[in-house]
Amino acid sequence: MMRYAWAVLSMLLPLAGITSATVIVSPSSVRIDGPEASQQLLITLQSTGLPQDVTHRVRYSSGDATIATVEATGRIIPVRDGKTTITVHHESGTVTVPVEVTGIAHPRRISFPQEIIPVLTKATCNSGGCHGKAEGQQGFKLSVFGFDPRHDYEALVSEGRGRRIFPEAPKNSLILTKGTGTLPHGGGKKFDVDGLRYRRILRWIHEGARYETVPVPPVVRLEIEPTERVLGFQATQQLRVTAIDAEGNRRCVTSEAEYESNTTTIAGVDPSGLIRAGDRPGEAAILARYMGHVTVCRITLPRPGVTFPRPPAANFIDKHVWDKLAKLGIPPSALADDATFLRRVFLDTIGTLPTANETRAFLADTRPDKRGRLVDTLLERPEYADYWALKWADILRVDKDAVTPEGAVAMTRWLRQQFAENRPYDQMATAILTARGDIAANGPAAFYKVLKTPEEMARSISQVFFGVRIECAQCHHHPSEKWGQEDYFALAGLFSGVTRKKLPGGGEAILSRGGKDLTMPRKTELIPARPLGAPVAAFEANADRRERLAQWMTTPDNPYFAATIANRLWAHYFGRGLVEPLDDLRATNPASNEPLFAELVQHLREQKYNLKAFTKTLLLSRVYQLSSHTLPGNADDEQNFSHAAVKSLPAEVLLDAICQVTGVPEKFNGWPIGYRAIQVWDNRMPSYFFRIFGRPVRFSVCECERGTDPSISQALHLMNSPEITEKVRARSGLAHTLAHSELPPTAVIEELFLTAFNRPPTEAEQSSLLPTFAETDRQTATEDVMWAVLNSKEFLYCR
Repeated sequence: MMRYAWAVLSMLLPLAGITSATVIVSPSSVRIDGPEASQQLLITLQSTGLPQDVTHRVRYSSGDATIATVEATGRIIPVRDGKTTITVHHESGTVTVPVEVTGIAHPRRISFPQEIIPVLTKATCNSGGCHGKAEGQQGFKLSVFGFDPRHDYEALVSEGRGRRIFPEAPKNSLILTKGTGTLPHGGGKKFDVDGLRYRRILRWIHEGARYETVPVPPVVRLEIEPTERVLGFQATQQLRVTAIDAEGNRRCVTSEAEYESNTTTIAGVDPSGLIRAGDRPGEAAILARYMGHVTVCRITLPRPGVTFPRPPAANFIDKHVWDKLAKLGIPPSALADDATFLRRVFLDTIGTLPTANETRAFLADTRPDKRGRLVDTLLERPEYADYWALKWADILRVDKDAVTPEGAVAMTRWLRQQFAENRPYDQMATAILTARGDIAANGPAAFYKVLKTPEEMARSISQVFFGVRIECAQCHHHPSEKWGQEDYFALAGLFSGVTRKKLPGGGEAILSRGGKDLTMPRKTELIPARPLGAPVAAFEANADRRERLAQWMTTPDNPYFAATIANRLWAHYFGRGLVEPLDDLRATNPASNEPLFAELVQHLREQKYNLKAFTKTLLLSRVYQLSSHTLPGNADDEQNFSHAAVKSLPAEVLLDAICQVTGVPEKFNGWPIGYRAIQVWDNRMPSYFFRIFGRPVRFSVCECERGTDPSISQALHLMNSPEITEKVRARSGLAHTLAHSELPPTAVIEELFLTAFNRPPTEAEQSSLLPTFAETDRQTATEDVMWAVLNSKEFLYCR
């Protein structure tokens, strides 16, 4: 009897769960206007838990299929004018949606710029990899993403001897026969015969293939539904995108919009707007793009049923990170031990290894605040200024060949001075932005030596200080942001007064006086100069227009300036930015932890752009001090800082570390012995080591230019290069000193470990290395151990 009762109950429980659920259909009523229009339905199952998308799992039926049909994906297709209903069938009940179809018998004529351009864009015909590239494809060239519809119209209708459009037999037009794959097409099939996109182009040709007969209100914004959603692993979510025009009319463009995920390992999206969640916790932003407008849906994937003791918080950074990890069900790793923290903070902050004596002193220190004391000490060491001058020389393209050796020396010296004096970042950035004078003088004027045109100045300054990659707006509307050509040339107009002047002694000076507004390509009207998103400003005749940009840049409400440097510093110390790429800030690329990012930006402003104080906040957080050893629950986390990132050492830092461990300084051509790689300003100095380990040539302002990926060439060089072998075997080196000392082999091994790894060896490591001293002479054994240390992953990476 009891077994029977449980059997009945087990059948009733699922039914009870379904009964308590509510099926929500959006929109609740539908109006479709036009033969090629469509409407995407969203079906959500709402219960006591999270909303669940069932759009692709319910059954649909049409009350009158001669008026409108519905696909299994929930997309309604019009057939003829009239009214009908679409019924959504779910095991918990049915929902009926009224549908009205208009504009079929007497449709509005098609507008090429407003209705054909989206078809070409969705089919990727005008992308950079197809007919939108600079030289076009097979003699057919379109503007990228349709930024110049008039040109595209002429290319489609008038060029190619008129074969692309064939009004006498529209179905034989090349745009249709190649687009459907009826004729061979290098780009493959782009749309289906008799599909909505095919029918729109066909009707346009039937109507005479005109550019525009009656002006159609332009799209002014997009809406996406849902705007955010929490999904389970491997779950799906259908999107719906609606375009709103200047007159307030709404039209579903789900099938016409383009989609892109910023983190495909968390959640990907297909061309129909269907999101598919992955199997790792995290967040993803799904971008929808249509007619130059963008919108975003944010997807969160938590790991269900995971709880962990909340670690203590040293500052606000920890609070926000713990909040995010708790939300996602990702446990944080343990705190790194003292030796790991010591090595990490030295390499990250000053690009230098601690010595064996510094390591012993720190490990023996029992004061509870010793990590804070160490951070204070490091920020005042001269190597801090050397290292950060090197990093900013990369960013500001201090290339000896481009800015002259004198200019490279002057700018590197000036950068070192800024960091040594801890000049507030807003003042330093303003000095760079408004630089003028002799490029060989102690100042940043050489930056403008390498930037040749106002356009190049605008996009470089924008990326460095505003985190806005605006270069693509030079030719077309930014595909992922609000910036267009007018914004690009308005910003470039602020640099139109920058000129160069030859000096009597053969040098060169940067001047900036006056300037003029610029025009866009193929346009005649002037674009008034202004900063990004700022109102147009009036300029005096001989004023330096850059000063207006500097004032806008450093205002407290500027959304880009503080955020960019905060993200840049965070990326350096934590291995990846809160926004990635780190210099690509935009609404469609949100931070992985937005509350944390907002408070970091505010904290930097409150610190009055004191970079050392801001850096100390980062370094003293528990998050920075986490171990890189992962747990089963956070091993796949790449964006939420649940454990420390393992970072490869930059080329200059690695070479200095090798020199420090071997005790033999590098001999740089033309430089006195004793100079370290992070102090060398000559980026063109020949060095095979620098080349294979990724030293940038300073061709761009992007930090991505520095190579960080390991390679076979690197491994072979470390193992076999005569230069490193000479350092290991040098009579003046550490190996020779230790081999000829009175220290026992255990102490020799310990000294090598303290020098290279900044920790003593474990018992297992001692046991594995001691036989080396019994099998060969003491000199060879010491050299072999040093060689093994230099080729280990622990030495080559900061963990």
